[in-house]
Amino acid sequence: MKIATWNVNSIRTRQEQVKQWLIENDIDVICLQETKVVDADFPVEDFKELGYHTYIYGQKAYNGVAIFSRQVLEDVKYGFANILPTNIVDNFDEQKRVISGVINNIRIVNLYVPNGNSVGSEKYEYKLAWLDLLKQYLTVLKEEYSEELLVCGDFNIALEDIDIYKSIGKENHIMASKIERETLKSILNIGLTDIFRKFTSEGNYFSWWDYRQGGFSKNRGWRIDHVYLTDKLAEKAVNCYIDIEPRKLIQPSDHAPVICEF
Repeated sequence: MKIATWNVNSIRTRQEQVKQWLIENDIDVICLQETKVVDADFPVEDFKELGYHTYIYGQKAYNGVAIFSRQVLEDVKYGFANILPTNIVDNFDEQKRVISGVINNIRIVNLYVPNGNSVGSEKYEYKLAWLDLLKQYLTVLKEEYSEELLVCGDFNIALEDIDIYKSIGKENHIMASKIERETLKSILNIGLTDIFRKFTSEGNYFSWWDYRQGGFSKNRGWRIDHVYLTDKLAEKAVNCYIDIEPRKLIQPSDHAPVICEF
């Protein structure tokens, strides 16, 4: 089984690229982020023709997540409020960033974590609060449901210096600040493994490159798209890798797909 995650930076803009990639790579489940389209306008028919069941949770011009699966997903949940009390969730589900479903007793959680804009900003505080809510959400899933967890998506955090092309001066940089990293590590401490690092310990592997200043051609990248697994599921993984080929296309997403194989 192959499960992939990919921030496509607008599904309607990247529609043909995503279709071709799915045809060439025989993916069983793909989790998409930043789809940037309301559900009514999502191009579902093209992906149904490829044999995928589509589960979408979008909004106009911003955010948005989706899961395509060759098998029907069970118990699909949209947002935090399906798991956590509404008074705790408050208005965090206004931004469409969380979707999950179950396949073969694996709950796949697809996330688009807020960027945070800049350290200390209002959006940065929102990001930290969102991550705190995510920890509560994943803790409930892990403790009260029988499924193993696969948590993936665009986390907008480089967990270690090795995940950035140049670590000097990043201590107070958005996506690499100490608080962001510590907050994400506290989430992983509930029992989640960075499966990419099981297979690749060295640096110079990235999933996102800025469009500006030749970010991709100079390999000035960040590894901010992750796949995290519970321990039993991690034992079944046979590979996890980043496919940079779609990033070489004309008008690509600024992210590359990350694929986990079982």
